[in-house]
Amino acid sequence: MNFKNGVLILLLGAISVTALAYDAVGHRTIADIAYANLSKSAKKQCDKVLGKHGIIYASTWADEIRSDKNYDYSYKWHYQNLKDSLSIMQIDALFKNPTAEGEHLFFALEQLTERLKKDKNDAEALKFLVHFMADLHQPMHLGHVEDLGANKISVQWFGRSTNLHAVWDGMITESNNMSYTEFSQFLQDKFQNVKAQKQAESLLESVYKVYVLRTEVYNYGVSDKSNYSYIFKFTNKNNEMIYTAGIQLAKRLNELF
Repeated sequence: MNFKNGVLILLLGAISVTALAYDAVGHRTIADIAYANLSKSAKKQCDKVLGKHGIIYASTWADEIRSDKNYDYSYKWHYQNLKDSLSIMQIDALFKNPTAEGEHLFFALEQLTERLKKDKNDAEALKFLVHFMADLHQPMHLGHVEDLGANKISVQWFGRSTNLHAVWDGMITESNNMSYTEFSQFLQDKFQNVKAQKQAESLLESVYKVYVLRTEVYNYGVSDKSNYSYIFKFTNKNNEMIYTAGIQLAKRLNELF
C-alpha cells in the first residue's frame, strides 16, 4: 500500500460493488487462531476432512466459488443487514428465527451447523462455516441494506478510490503489514490476557459487540480526517474483531467435534 498523505472522504454514491469479506489475510488469520484453539478431537476431525491445517487454506473458498453459478444460492449468506438501534434481545430474536428477514448469514450459520451435526465429514459445510464465522465479525457484513453494507459509501483511501466496506474487508488489516501467520501470533499475544473472557462469551454477546462497532463506524464523522487518523481510531477494534472471530470459530468447532 502507498502510504501517502490522504483524506478519507465518505460520500453516499451510486456505485454498487460486490461485497466480499475479510480479505485472504483476514480469513486465514481467523482460521489460524481457531486452529490454535481447537481441542484435540476437533483438530483431528478438521484435518481429516480438509487436510492438515485445511481450515486455514480453505478459509477463502466461499469467496472463490462465487464465480461458480452453482453456488449462486450462497451469495446472500455472506451478510445480514441489520436495522439501527437494535437491542441484544432483538438480535437474539433474529438468531432464533434466522429466516425472518430472508436466508442470510444467521440462517447460513444455523444450517451449516446442523449439516455438520448430521455429517461430521461434510467438507463443503465445514468450509462454508469457517468462512462465515469470520464474515459475522466484519462489522460491515451487518450493515445497512440501502448502502449494501457500505459498498455504496465511496472512500478515498491513500489516494485510491474504493468504498467503506473494502476498508473493513482488508485495508485496515493491511496497514499492519504482516503475513497471516505473523498477524495471528501478534493477535494471540496481544489478547492473551482476555482470552478466557472471550472464550466465555456467547456468540450472541460477541455479535452484539460487532453490531455496536458497526454503529460506531457508520456514525463516525470522517470528513476531513486523514487515513492515518482512521487507522489509529479503528485498528485495535478491527484487531479485536478478528481475534474474537477466531475464538468463536474454535468454540463452534469444538462443540461440533
